[in-house]
Amino acid sequence: MNATGSIILFPLGVFLVATEPVRGPGAWFLLGTILFHVAYFITLSRAYVASDFSLVYPISRGLGSTVVPIIGILILHETVALAAAIGIALVILGIGIIHGIAQRGKPTLNPLTMLGSRGTQYALLTGIIIAIYSTWDKVGVTYVHPLLYMYSISLGVTLMLIPYQARVHGFRTVMDEWKNSLSPIVIGSLMVFSAYALVLIALTTSRVSYVAPTREVGLVFGLVLGWLVLKEKITKGRAIGSLSIVAGLILLGIAP
Repeated sequence: MNATGSIILFPLGVFLVATEPVRGPGAWFLLGTILFHVAYFITLSRAYVASDFSLVYPISRGLGSTVVPIIGILILHETVALAAAIGIALVILGIGIIHGIAQRGKPTLNPLTMLGSRGTQYALLTGIIIAIYSTWDKVGVTYVHPLLYMYSISLGVTLMLIPYQARVHGFRTVMDEWKNSLSPIVIGSLMVFSAYALVLIALTTSRVSYVAPTREVGLVFGLVLGWLVLKEKITKGRAIGSLSIVAGLILLGIAP
């Protein structure tokens, strides 16, 4: 998707480079976010291989959204209202419920228990990376136009993942996937680009402590799509946990 998006949107990239010069340390922020996103794609893909989409997605996105406000307070000196603090607690509770009931039949917030699953390990690592790149990008878009920032991520991730893809899958497998799934790849590439570009634009006008969690209202849609499209079983635990996460994210989104 990143490769396809980079090709389709190449004229936009050239136009932005010519009209929106990178300011100050913007180049370093671009390099950093590309590295973070490469790590994100690797850990997320491994999490999906090891566990169900409806388990990995809420944990990784929920944890990322929970850690972001903490980083925002400590590093960017943002303030978090009481409603946001309650929202953070609900997200953490939801993560524990999803993992505990789905894996062992009862809820748990025991970190050692949660780390017992390989899929959960990669999902938690992905969540931490999400929190890091979200905070990093909040500062980065002050030096680089959001659309140029997003295009740089797309192109940079493509170039840096080529050796990894060649070693793990081989070029023939990649080309076969491109050939057999061209339509969804093209559609997905444009959706991914548009979605995070909107997040980057939002970061230029609002606090990362609120923007990052608010974007995760898609968690409930992820749960439903995992059930309808991927035919995954949605247990009561996953449903309750996901709703707890969504409730927490809504509080984070509406907090002053």
